[in-house]
Amino acid sequence: MGTIKQGILGGFSGKVGSVVGGSWKGISYMRGKAVSIKNPRTLQQMMHRTKFAVALSVLQPITAFLRVGFKRYAYKKSEFNAAMSYTIKHAIVGDYPNYEIDYEKLLVSRGTLTGANNATATPAAGKIKVAWEDNSGIGEAKPTDKALVLAINPEKGEAAYITDGAPRSAKTEDLMVSPYWSGDDVGVYLGFISENGKDVATSAYLGSVSVV
Repeated sequence: MGTIKQGILGGFSGKVGSVVGGSWKGISYMRGKAVSIKNPRTLQQMMHRTKFAVALSVLQPITAFLRVGFKRYAYKKSEFNAAMSYTIKHAIVGDYPNYEIDYEKLLVSRGTLTGANNATATPAAGKIKVAWEDNSGIGEAKPTDKALVLAINPEKGEAAYITDGAPRSAKTEDLMVSPYWSGDDVGVYLGFISENGKDVATSAYLGSVSVV
């Protein structure tokens, strides 16, 4: 029970309901009672936390890319959280605790704009050459749509990307990569964004290539 020392308008000491009163150097204060947080660490919780950690390790290096790639799904959440939610639900495989990313199912951009057609990724000295067919006029595809190109290096925990690449009509884009990636296998993705930045295409996985 709390005790009022200076009348009804004065400070108090002790506990009243969920409020604790006291004084420090002659100054009265009140604070909320500390809440005991229960963390039973159930199997379901541990499974989710492990999936979250796996997804985070892949998505964190491409945060800036996801701000573009998932902009259409940032409704009451950030672009990163939208990508995280999708990845945990659709792109993680394996049994607890040995989860891993299925890079074929991973999306780095998502939207209704017409995507890439017959796209390929080929390694070259210090870069990855990405090519595609110009499918302008199919659906909402326009020749002015800009390429979104991304390479993920799982071994290094790094990524290289372009969010304002060549137009769809150019049919090719070179992605420069770090010389330290030589010999590493990287996953390559291609999407598009409309010239006005409003529409995004769902990314296509172009496979894993070995950097030279």
